[in-house]
Amino acid sequence: MPDLTHGDDAAAVNSLRSAVMRLSRRLKHQRVDESLSPTEMSVLGTLSLCGKATPGELARKEHVQPPSMTRIVALLESKGLVRLEPHPEDRRQKVVTKTEQAEVMLDESRRKRNAFLATLVEGLDEDEWAKLRAAAPVLEKLAHL
Repeated sequence: MPDLTHGDDAAAVNSLRSAVMRLSRRLKHQRVDESLSPTEMSVLGTLSLCGKATPGELARKEHVQPPSMTRIVALLESKGLVRLEPHPEDRRQKVVTKTEQAEVMLDESRRKRNAFLATLVEGLDEDEWAKLRAAAPVLEKLAHL
């Protein structure tokens, strides 16, 4: 295992952190609907991946407290972006699913952000682009650890 606290490995970790944070901020500015917070968009994205979830499951996946997720879900429901349905096994709980309107918004948002990234990638040479393509699965793995 590399020493991630000193030398070149530590510098690489620092550089990766800084670059990922800057790129993330730039991508967050490529929003389709300015009325939604990045957290609300993230919740919709999570629902797009998992299909449906309880507010508690969403809170864990999004790393927020359950009361905060309850408020987020209520806001999304008031905007017609999610639906609450009875839990099939536990009547005390609800299941959250995204609506068609949310899916359209997510698709448009992905297209806009992908176009933004494609514009940035056009500034890379072939070798840089090949390295970035090779790094994508590793970055994806890091994002889900």
